Amino acid sequence: MAEKIVIVGGGIAAVNAIKAIREVDNKSEIHLFGNESFYPYHRIRLTKGLFESMMEDKIRIQKIDWYTANNVSVYLGAEVIGINTTESKIILKDNISVSYTKLLLASGARNFVPPINGINKDGVYSIRQLEDVHNIQKDLEGKDTILNIGGGIQGLETVWILNQQGKKVKVAEVQERLMPRQLDEKASDILKKAIESFNIEVLLNTQISEILGESQVSGATTNGGNTLKCDMVIVSVGIRPNVEFVKDSPIEVSKGIVVNDKMETNLKNIYAAGDIAELNGKIAGTWPSAVEQGKTAGYNIAGKETKYTEAIPTTTLNAFNISLFSVGNVDAKQCTETLTYDDTDENSYKRLFIKDGKIVGAILIGDTKKSMALKSVIERKADFSSVAYASMSFSDYIDSLKNN
Repeated sequence: MAEKIVIVGGGIAAVNAIKAIREVDNKSEIHLFGNESFYPYHRIRLTKGLFESMMEDKIRIQKIDWYTANNVSVYLGAEVIGINTTESKIILKDNISVSYTKLLLASGARNFVPPINGINKDGVYSIRQLEDVHNIQKDLEGKDTILNIGGGIQGLETVWILNQQGKKVKVAEVQERLMPRQLDEKASDILKKAIESFNIEVLLNTQISEILGESQVSGATTNGGNTLKCDMVIVSVGIRPNVEFVKDSPIEVSKGIVVNDKMETNLKNIYAAGDIAELNGKIAGTWPSAVEQGKTAGYNIAGKETKYTEAIPTTTLNAFNISLFSVGNVDAKQCTETLTYDDTDENSYKRLFIKDGKIVGAILIGDTKKSMALKSVIERKADFSSVAYASMSFSDYIDSLKNN
């Protein structure tokens, strides 16, 4: 019997689920409900488009006729506010209910908005949706000084784009270093100095306590009592899964919707994937993970048993005149040893993180040509040989592991 598959969410996980379903099943109905007024698009391109004509058709994941060709009914601007699991129905904001036989929850996440006094003033933004970019673009003209709250990858990409367009930019990061999940202290310090070389003020261990101005932003105060002048604020401090609409249902929720390695929730015929899904106590929160989780969910929905293999976290940054690559576990406290490759160039840095004889993580700054080879080595759980490492160049050693 043909299924009626309902997908809640219009992101990359949803699109890859559809691809996987249609590889196996061409007969079942597929209905996609997205709360934005746009077809699924590449969110990772939003920041780079701040000073470009950011039209929907330029960043769509698939052309509109792809959905028609795959017999997918798409409902835009359709916010789902609840699920009746007893009757197998989703409930839309206008109280219309839609039945399903199988359900995929892929509604993603939203940007976390910290509890800062004045956070709702005009001129405070975050970047998560295409509409956010459009709103910032309308307001950028005449704005000279911009404060970015957050020193993670998205925040720093935003800072770079703004700087290159002649804006004066300040960065406030509550942690003691930039990109603390992806970089160790030395790598973060190299990055900080590179950023500061572009006359960008970097404030570490700094929490914003209040955003100033009557209604429009005029500045911000820090936990140390300093006042930062700015006429726009962009908040980049992480995400929170969109789980509110399932909290009155029996679907298990912790940080996100709890799933197993088949992307199954605790209820039969209900799956979750992407930034909303929590597997083994963690929300991956990355684009590659959402791709693979969507595929896994799609295959299992269509009856092709598939298990998700956790994607190794990978970060790249090409900005501030440096190239940066981080992969895997780069927390030295969780490793048995680490090895640093010495280089005379102060903007070059290579460090391998080893646990129980396996390379589990790496940081490269400067020459990142071996980044994909390193990722492959980590994925294959290649054995580390300190003797070979000592007798070879870094590049030759990584090649030897890759080809071994």
